[in-house]
Amino acid sequence: MVNDREQSPELPDSDRELLSDTLSGLSAAIGIERAGDQLLHGEPHPGNLLNTRRGPLFVDLATCCRGPVEFDLAHAPEEVGKHYAGADHGLIHGCRALNWAMFSAWRWRLGDQMPDRDKRRVEGLDQVRAALARCGVG
Repeated sequence: MVNDREQSPELPDSDRELLSDTLSGLSAAIGIERAGDQLLHGEPHPGNLLNTRRGPLFVDLATCCRGPVEFDLAHAPEEVGKHYAGADHGLIHGCRALNWAMFSAWRWRLGDQMPDRDKRRVEGLDQVRAALARCGVG
């Protein structure tokens, strides 16, 4: 939707380029030669987690995908990844930037009626830039 002006007509060209480059570049970089791909939730944040008698239960599986565990870890606070044995922290940073780019792209779609739309659009782009800076890109 980022590359289609009809689907995201309000997205400024410079931000369109930022999101397009981030989405395509990081997706390709993360996918290259990554062993250990596994089934992932795709968006494991606290709003998608229920506490049950049997323990935690993830819900909202619409974004399930395959990839490195670092993609799911990128949704958690940075402290979580530090305690995950074998995690590639550089990859977590790249996945965090990719996650923010996906969030930001979604907010610029035509007809977005979510609360605080304009604020979230700016926040998303700011977070993309900050995440890219943390992983040494941009």
